[in-house]
Amino acid sequence: MRLLAAALIACCPVAATAADVYGPRLEGFDYPYPVKTFALESQRQSLEMAYLDVAPARSPIGTVVLLHGKNFCAATWQETIKPLLDAGYRVIAPDQIGFCRSSKPAGYQYSFGQLAANTHALLEQLGVQRAHIVGHSMGGMLAARYALLYPQATQSLSLVNPIGLEDWKALGVPWRSVDAWYSNELKTTFDSIKKYQLDVYYSGDWQPSFEHWARMQAGMYAGAGKEAVAWSQALTSDMVFNQPVVYELKNIRVPTTLYIGQKDRTAIGRDQAPPALKAKLGNYPLLGKAAAAAIPGAQLVEFADLGHSPQVQDPARFNAALLRSLEAHR
Repeated sequence: MRLLAAALIACCPVAATAADVYGPRLEGFDYPYPVKTFALESQRQSLEMAYLDVAPARSPIGTVVLLHGKNFCAATWQETIKPLLDAGYRVIAPDQIGFCRSSKPAGYQYSFGQLAANTHALLEQLGVQRAHIVGHSMGGMLAARYALLYPQATQSLSLVNPIGLEDWKALGVPWRSVDAWYSNELKTTFDSIKKYQLDVYYSGDWQPSFEHWARMQAGMYAGAGKEAVAWSQALTSDMVFNQPVVYELKNIRVPTTLYIGQKDRTAIGRDQAPPALKAKLGNYPLLGKAAAAAIPGAQLVEFADLGHSPQVQDPARFNAALLRSLEAHR
């Protein structure tokens, strides 16, 4: 029985419990690999950017940078990191400023340009001149911005159910203040996270593998740093809502692949949209095709039965698709 239990722990994320409480920088949550810290000066502040930097057993055939989504962390890439290592890639996965293990400054002008610059500074510090950039959800918006700002440093671009493929504000989703975002964030619980993800991410199909990561997110709201976490999330929600990348997809000039779970319906601000508009937002079967058509030479990989997080929902299938694309762009 002990051997069986050990095997189960080794192969699968350990499910958190309802009592899990984490610090404002996710203190108390176990990452799958050692967490390192990059000290940077940004906007007249001394900040710390947490990141994973894991090397393969042999000399690397390249570097892959994994950029997390708004409701995710570097740790969420757990099931993708090992296959990349096994294939021979060095893997770097940062927690962006304002998220997870990284600093959460009370005053910070969040922009995708700034987050891309922070990420580029980290890679320069680590001696990485060129990398495959992979971004999920909000991280897809960031990855696109990174490729636009630093094309010479981007070997390939992989966008996993990126958001920002439509301009919610221009479509008629009502604007809200940062204070309103903050008030809403303070209400976050595990139950509210699960309900949102069940409805929007996974089309009503909740799987045990989602639990661990939802409780990771909920644990930060359950701790003493709840206000700092909620404020950072409010500021970054404002960033996401007001900085769509859709208009600049045509300017991306690096090899690009989109991985689109067709059951995803993510759209920031959907909760305040008029009913008729709400029904049209986040149509990823259409958004993925439109984005692939807009980006010169882009390839589109569709997962008919998956939702917002293919790398969590079906790691084996997603990883196989990602590795094929990376190999093509080596």
